[in-house]
Amino acid sequence: MEFSIPLAFEWRHLLFANWPIDPDRLDAHLPDALSVQTYDGAGWLTVVPFVNVDTRPRGLPERVGIDLPELNLRTYVTHEGEPGVYFFSLDAPSVAAVLGARLLHRLPYYYARMNCRWTGDEMAFSNRRLHPGDRPAHFEASYGPDGEPFTPEPGGRAAFLTERRRLYTEGMDGAVRHTDVAHEPWTLYPATMGVAENTLFEANGFDHPEADPVCYYSPGVDVVTTRSKRRDRNGGLTDRLAAVRDRFDG
Repeated sequence: MEFSIPLAFEWRHLLFANWPIDPDRLDAHLPDALSVQTYDGAGWLTVVPFVNVDTRPRGLPERVGIDLPELNLRTYVTHEGEPGVYFFSLDAPSVAAVLGARLLHRLPYYYARMNCRWTGDEMAFSNRRLHPGDRPAHFEASYGPDGEPFTPEPGGRAAFLTERRRLYTEGMDGAVRHTDVAHEPWTLYPATMGVAENTLFEANGFDHPEADPVCYYSPGVDVVTTRSKRRDRNGGLTDRLAAVRDRFDG
């Protein structure tokens, strides 16, 4: 049996930098139970730098939360027809947060040194992964909105790359697990991005994609998550029990 904690936080100053990639190249890096989800015939790799604000267990007041920048590399998958996100790596500058996410949520977090600064119209973000025993990963970029805000249309590319309400992981027993995420619809902007360095792809075993990225910026959303739940073949009994427990937790 695995234990996890439902969380609440605000995601702020997000960049979604999205590269199309051959689905077969992605499939080789996924657990067998997950399938690549494509848009316009391509799989996608997405780099997302942002800041978690007031991170805390769900139900606790904002004043006890902590602020943590984060950088992740993710793709888009399905499990038994249900779409979601799969993370190849997530970097954060807190040893406690990294260990907690690895142990409680089975997410591939790595310790990194990070700096980020919002100047009023642009975010300067840098990351140096320092996790013992793992490949170094460096990312340094500036990004910000460039254009008019919009809400992603259902079925469109922007919605495919951003409107994700489930993430998949593997449990200690190899079973697929999922965590559901709730927030208001995204407000997005076309984004500009200037990259000084990016070795995230190589650190995760990918060649750097050749195509130019499709970039979106969002000022952010407020977020709550469920516990991590095991994907059973018993009619979803574990999911139903976890949903009841989540309701009691508020």
